[in-house]
Amino acid sequence: MISCDVSDPEARVSGVSPEPSGGGAIPARGKPRWLKVLAPGSEGYRRMRALTGTLRLETVCQSARCPNIGDCWQAGSAAFMILGVLCTRSCGFCDVKTGRPAPPDPDEPRRLAEAVTALALRHAVITSVTRDDLEDGGAGQFVACVEAIRARSPGTTVELLIPDFRGAPIPLEAVLNACPEVLNHNVETVPRLYPRVRPAASYAGSLQLLARAASHAGAGRVKSGIMLGLGEEEAEIEAVLVDLRRVGVDLLTIGQYLAPSRDHLPVVRYWEPEVFEGWRKRALEMGFAAVESHPLARSSMHAERLLGINDHD
Repeated sequence: MISCDVSDPEARVSGVSPEPSGGGAIPARGKPRWLKVLAPGSEGYRRMRALTGTLRLETVCQSARCPNIGDCWQAGSAAFMILGVLCTRSCGFCDVKTGRPAPPDPDEPRRLAEAVTALALRHAVITSVTRDDLEDGGAGQFVACVEAIRARSPGTTVELLIPDFRGAPIPLEAVLNACPEVLNHNVETVPRLYPRVRPAASYAGSLQLLARAASHAGAGRVKSGIMLGLGEEEAEIEAVLVDLRRVGVDLLTIGQYLAPSRDHLPVVRYWEPEVFEGWRKRALEMGFAAVESHPLARSSMHAERLLGINDHD
């Protein structure tokens, strides 16, 4: 999951390149104006907060302290997070807490489907914490949520933002057999930075997961995302986009990394909006069908628009 907090430390990361090649970036000495967002408080935001509280549902919008929460919740859009609020991994960029999670809640799919119906969502995004403690990595809960939504709101398309299931093929196959309209799995960063950013994950393993999704008989659209600002070089970004397109990814998000706290990896660079627009154009040239690329872009932001759905016609 892409970290979404609006706070970040000003220190640099030791051991990563502090000077990405090319222009269009400024050192991380203070947050630039284009990352300023208004505090949420609209009527739509309050309605969403009340609904998720009543139904005891978690959202990654809250857990990752996403800066877009006011905009998305005002529009009646949210990324639901299943399988609890404690993750079994501790990635350097993520604000979700690490701990020993509780067993999956068998009533969670029903409550989630109720929220989707109450919000009249045309597109529902579901993600989760990583559950390495479960034999199936939580795949069964994803499937149950898809089934519950389709039983109650058959016109709603479903996007699943999944963990890597430790590379196990059976859980992934179960999720793919549920035939979500979008299968999303983020590579997050360039391979060189994985030991620091995603120490328990594998870049090659994530590519293999995406390739399997793209080749599945019932596959919908395949999506992935990357953060900028952790010390990556422009050539490395290009190489990741080439890899993603090669394995069949056709929907892409590119956003600015923002550190949740001083205990997380600090921002090395703030890349300017013009640079993100340049990567959007480059990705489209490579053959990606749709790209969301700007400093505040996140993996579930405007998900319906990226799929070609206007959720609030």
